[in-house]
Amino acid sequence: MDEKDVKITESEENMNVDQLLEEYDADASKVRKFKGKWALLVSIIAISMSLFQFYTAGFGTLLSARQRSLHIIFAFTLGFLLYPARKKSKRDRASILDFVLIALTLVVFGYIFIFVEEIANKGTNVTTMDLIFGAIAILLTLEVTRRAVGPELPIVSIIFLLYAKLGPSLPGLLAHRGFGLERIISHMYLALEGIMGIPLGVSATFVFMFILFGAFLDKTGVGSFFIDLAFAMTGHTKSGPAMTAVVASGLMGSISGSSVANTVTTGAFTIPLMKKTGYKPYYAGAVEATSSTGGQIMPPVMGAAAFIMADFTGIAYLNIVAAAAIPAALYYFAVGTMVHLEASKLGLKGLPKEELPDFKKTILSEGYLLLPVVWIVTMLVMQFTPTLAAFTAIIMSAVIAFAASLIKKNNSFGIKSVFAAFESGAKGAVGVACACACAGMIVGVVTLTGLGLRVAELIVTLAGGRLLLTLVFTMFASIILGMGLPTTAKYIVLATMAVPAITKLGVNLISAHLFILYFGVVADITPPVALAAYAGAGIAGSNSMKTGFQAFKLAIAAFIVPYIFAVDPSLILVKDVVGTTVEFLPLASAIPMIISAVIGILCLAGAVENYFIDHCKIYERLLLAVAALTLLKPGLQTDAIGLAALAIVFILQRTRKKKTKATA
Repeated sequence: MDEKDVKITESEENMNVDQLLEEYDADASKVRKFKGKWALLVSIIAISMSLFQFYTAGFGTLLSARQRSLHIIFAFTLGFLLYPARKKSKRDRASILDFVLIALTLVVFGYIFIFVEEIANKGTNVTTMDLIFGAIAILLTLEVTRRAVGPELPIVSIIFLLYAKLGPSLPGLLAHRGFGLERIISHMYLALEGIMGIPLGVSATFVFMFILFGAFLDKTGVGSFFIDLAFAMTGHTKSGPAMTAVVASGLMGSISGSSVANTVTTGAFTIPLMKKTGYKPYYAGAVEATSSTGGQIMPPVMGAAAFIMADFTGIAYLNIVAAAAIPAALYYFAVGTMVHLEASKLGLKGLPKEELPDFKKTILSEGYLLLPVVWIVTMLVMQFTPTLAAFTAIIMSAVIAFAASLIKKNNSFGIKSVFAAFESGAKGAVGVACACACAGMIVGVVTLTGLGLRVAELIVTLAGGRLLLTLVFTMFASIILGMGLPTTAKYIVLATMAVPAITKLGVNLISAHLFILYFGVVADITPPVALAAYAGAGIAGSNSMKTGFQAFKLAIAAFIVPYIFAVDPSLILVKDVVGTTVEFLPLASAIPMIISAVIGILCLAGAVENYFIDHCKIYERLLLAVAALTLLKPGLQTDAIGLAALAIVFILQRTRKKKTKATA
């Protein structure tokens, strides 16, 4: 069938993406739906924010304090307008309280914007007005984050603020000399180490621009193109729509920062088709959730965490992306292999080729939509700044889409689309900006009190100085935090608290940061709080918990691979990290290791699915698990053990299958 036919088939169950987002995406479920003058007001503010960010990205940012304070003013204003104070608050208009909070935002952060030089020259000579404004700024940050992100992050921030004050009263390693309210407030408000610290600095530059880039790509129709392309590539295979979900979600996820939104957007099309071809509902929902969640560890964007990681570590963004590439590829290869083995186990068949989009026609008719993505990657490889890369890619995406609209004469992209993208980008950045501002206070307390080193020492002490146990403790902390916080916020908290413990035991800097990121991300598919899996279950009409556990199984590679590259960084091609300089292994010397890892993933998929070339006996499943672990661990001896175990399983199953065919 052609492109239109596919869309008709995919919509058989009449899924409403907006309704699903409201039900399962925390951000979307809270947003007010304005009309008329209210909608116009919000649109003007959102477009103004995007224009400010777009202009400074292309023609030079302001002084750090000014750039960040204006970013906060826009983000908090939109936050108080879009997100009501309570569930019972009116959804069609803002309240008087909202405008009071907006006015306070303009005053306290406008003060920093206007008097930045005077504030810088004050040093420790803060005034009473500074302290009052600082206290208000802290309260505003907590409140807008509670509305836009949820109560978890503000609660954590309050605990950290109390820790800064109550240090002398705390026991053992957690004790410190304590700080007065004046010092805490000035550190959080006036210094670039609290609310307006590194996290917000990244939000006000790199992160916003990539969110805006994603909004422009969305308006050009790249999402439907990715789905059509994935169907054309994989729809005919045995695993059919399931493999399509893996490919489409990987492509979407590489530029999207939300696992839940990605699950709903692509899942509305892929999950009904998976069910139709024979996958069980809970399995279909799990496949989409797992594939969508992987987007946050997939270069080049990685849920915006890559940019914050670059600022935190001082390691070049391109080096971080390069190190993350192989584990991300292994993750998607594992999920793809599992869905293929599941199809083999169930005897499923793909969709007939005549019912799928033609690959060549799809590329020729819409392949131009990929040019901005190719361009942005090229710019990054050429070591241009991520901000400039996003700036030029946005211009390119708009020009290409507009030209295509003129050529096709379908009015699919025009000036309204540009403004719609500017508005959508700003709205999409509000939650990230608020989370970064709130998380900045956590980072501020850590730098003020030295808590990071204390926690690191505590973790290492509890683990008895053993690396594996330290990694296990860090994994649980990452997953628990990941269940309640957005990607950027959980990464920031873990980077300041957990990374020092890992690096203290010899794990290199880039491996440590990727380790916490991976486990923070997979929290979205780890029961009991597996939001992406529950979104998939909602579309599939399956049991939420069963879908969550199946998603956990499909994502098992993400629970194993980080341990391996933490112990042996050759899996991420890293030879050594000296300061902020990363020395990579030559690609030629890494090829055998990559091949070994791929075979290891095949074994892992077979062990999880209980099927390789035939249904597994218990001992065969155990042998496949051993083969997976030993092949994923770089080294000739471990590879030999893994290949031997794999050979035994292959021979046993091959012999058994031949006997079955002979007697049939």
